[in-house]
Amino acid sequence: MAKGLGSGELRIGIAGLGTVGVGVLRLLTENQAEISARTGGALRVTAVSARDATRDRGVDLSALAFEADAAALAVRDDVDVLVEVIGGTSGAGADAVMAALRAGKAVVTANKALVAERGAELAALVAEHGGALYFEAAVAGGIPAIKGLREGLAANRVQSVAGILNGTCNFILTKMRAERRAFDDVLAEAQALGYAEADPSFDIDGVDAAHKLAILSAVAFGGVPDFGAIDLRGIREVTLEDIEMAAEFGFSLKLLGVAKPRVGGPGVRQYVAPVMVPLGNPIASVEDSFNAVVVQANPVDEIMMRGRGEGEGPTDSALFYYIIEFSIGIKPTLLGHF
Repeated sequence: MAKGLGSGELRIGIAGLGTVGVGVLRLLTENQAEISARTGGALRVTAVSARDATRDRGVDLSALAFEADAAALAVRDDVDVLVEVIGGTSGAGADAVMAALRAGKAVVTANKALVAERGAELAALVAEHGGALYFEAAVAGGIPAIKGLREGLAANRVQSVAGILNGTCNFILTKMRAERRAFDDVLAEAQALGYAEADPSFDIDGVDAAHKLAILSAVAFGGVPDFGAIDLRGIREVTLEDIEMAAEFGFSLKLLGVAKPRVGGPGVRQYVAPVMVPLGNPIASVEDSFNAVVVQANPVDEIMMRGRGEGEGPTDSALFYYIIEFSIGIKPTLLGHF
């Protein structure tokens, strides 16, 4: 059974030492006084895992146990909570998450692909072994979208969830419109700035946004994420002419993820696609690499949450927040339990 700060100390293992993993490590080691004041106990990183133990990451790892195998890290006796920032639906990151949950431990992860595509398995492991899964950092890290749905709108009936869920695509579409530039030209700039990967397919084909939408939809409407049910179309085929024509008629072209109950039938319709948004709609003003989530609900009507969705800072902040939540005994969102 996952345990918080009952013993006065929470021992943390970090699987993955890229920019996000190192950022979380720094936050936990450099803010000990503030953490203790807020939680009433200590949070201590005891062990880490990465492919290369010798690489200089700009942080001192000498006092930490090192595991080449992330799954071995997950089941160490001196690890109470696993922070997984490797990613992927299979391989080291997924294996570590599964191992930790089978051991009844807590997992804090930003692995949107794993939660979106294998959420049913994760929910079953939590139910069977009594662990805890904090996956909120997987969706729009700088926006408390899942917390807002789970807690802020707990008394509401959600009617729809929509949003700009991929900062790379929003950056590209913003630049194309504002600077009258072709898609390929702006994509190259996004890659040079680090917004887009060398292979940008995951972003521009809408897969990243669809992973996030699957998770948001499950939280908003119940059940487990159903990534395979999402109608998916990215921005690869969007032209400057498309954007200029939309603007001429008073619209802004945005890649949106939308989920809402089907009319006249069971289930939830989910899609990711370029959508013409009226310029007077608040979401049309969300530009560059910012994300936004808009919720229609009864009785609150409409709310919009806006902020940075990706990158080291927002993701570090979100992961750190949910480590704190676990440490003080706040229960996570439960997949499949609504």
